[in-house]
Amino acid sequence: MERQGKRLARALAMAALLPGVAVTVLAQVRETQRLAACRSVLEAIARMPEGIPRDLLHKAECVAVVPGVKKLALGVGGRYGKGAVTCRKDGGRGPWGPPAMIEMGGPSVGLQIGGQSADYVFLIMNPKGIDHLLRSKFTLGADASVAAGPKGRSAEAATDLQLHAEILTYSRSRGLFAGVSLEGAVVKQDRSANEQVYGERVEARDLLLEADRRVPAAARELVDLLRELSPPGQDR
Repeated sequence: MERQGKRLARALAMAALLPGVAVTVLAQVRETQRLAACRSVLEAIARMPEGIPRDLLHKAECVAVVPGVKKLALGVGGRYGKGAVTCRKDGGRGPWGPPAMIEMGGPSVGLQIGGQSADYVFLIMNPKGIDHLLRSKFTLGADASVAAGPKGRSAEAATDLQLHAEILTYSRSRGLFAGVSLEGAVVKQDRSANEQVYGERVEARDLLLEADRRVPAAARELVDLLRELSPPGQDR
């Protein structure tokens, strides 16, 4: 995280010296901070004794993290947050690749109700789930089958519904962690954020499926963490 802080400090210094590029630089800083938050959330949840089962993580095709999802209204309302998703290369057999930036919105559900914010992690379990990520947007439960993910050191207690879902979802709110149903939530590509991270317009398909796309510096720590938690060659 120290390296991440140095990069942010340099970017802020550049913005102060060159007002003409300040908006662009600050946007890049914002997306770098988003990726750093994704890494922090994933690491905290992965280290929990009753966190995401490691054998399920080994089977996942992609992992999405949306930190700090905020409530938009009191009582019955909506939620909104921004995060990132990264997939394994080579048809699920290779290393984790560069992330695509995403947004999530929809009704208040699960552990969010009554809370100020929540962190979410999605495990995309099969190629059909990846197909949804390549759309401009999709709805959990309507377009993609979704289930609350099991937790603990092993996924042996998972139900048939969980094991056959395209996407398994988890939430952490006020220190509590659990699988949570997110039916009705809308996930969509954040193209403007992708452009800030990669310095050019790029499609989610190129980031999530192309083997030769390199991981940008802003996302390296997030991808390195996934490679540590679930390196290539694990039993899938």
